[in-house]
Amino acid sequence: MSGIVFFKTTRLEEIKKFYQDRIGMDLWLDQGQCLIFEKGNLQLGFCKGDRADIEGIITFYFDSKSTVDEYYQRFEKEALDKPVINEKFNIYHFYIKDPEGRKVEFQTFLHDLNPYLTGVELLLTRRSIRKYRDREVPEEILWNVFERCRYAPTSRNSQSYYFVVVKDRNKLEYLASLRGSNSRPIATAPMAVAICSDSKKSKRFIQDGCIAAYHFLLAARLFGLGTCWIAAMDRKEVKKVLDIPRDHYVATVTPLGYPAEKPNIPPRKKVQEMVRFV
Repeated sequence: MSGIVFFKTTRLEEIKKFYQDRIGMDLWLDQGQCLIFEKGNLQLGFCKGDRADIEGIITFYFDSKSTVDEYYQRFEKEALDKPVINEKFNIYHFYIKDPEGRKVEFQTFLHDLNPYLTGVELLLTRRSIRKYRDREVPEEILWNVFERCRYAPTSRNSQSYYFVVVKDRNKLEYLASLRGSNSRPIATAPMAVAICSDSKKSKRFIQDGCIAAYHFLLAARLFGLGTCWIAAMDRKEVKKVLDIPRDHYVATVTPLGYPAEKPNIPPRKKVQEMVRFV
């Protein structure tokens, strides 16, 4: 299910400049008399009318206090007050008003949330995390991640993949030592997960394992967790310490936990450099 909240406006062009240019919403649909904007999974519609609907509050929420602060710097002159922590609702927020007087809130929740990222946001914001907070991942969150991973595709629906959760500190340190600095992130997390596949269940067990591994990375991001694909872990030392059969495939052993860093987006190729038609 999807939805749009509509408002009547008497100043459509001014509203367009405010929400599109200043807040950074995308123009999702232009219907002439009505404009629909989108940011994340919030859609706002503004339609020309003989009066402006200004009741209620339009709230944009983000994943960090730093992002709220960035918006405060952008709107400091118009802000009704500085960002503050609201202990009643456990949020960090501030308010402005749009050109017609609607109250607009920018906030971040200071507690865990159920998944809210759109598919586009999920694909664009996943990062390799190499530093983690000293905080355990709740069992409920962990099982929710694995529940999403049940839908990773496999050759002929073999479902040949499986997951090995590593919490033992000695095992984590050992796994982290196997590839030097490349595998060191494993030791910085409260746990790691080996994504494996059974060669007896599928002729394409390597592909099955790799697809399941990336499915896991995306599912973890959906629940606010960080991961990092550690390559070249399909080795006998790993299988021995994790009790994985020698003929099985280890796609990766990824650290798993709450990120202690927010890496910048690295330079990317232009799409035209990546696509060829034949």
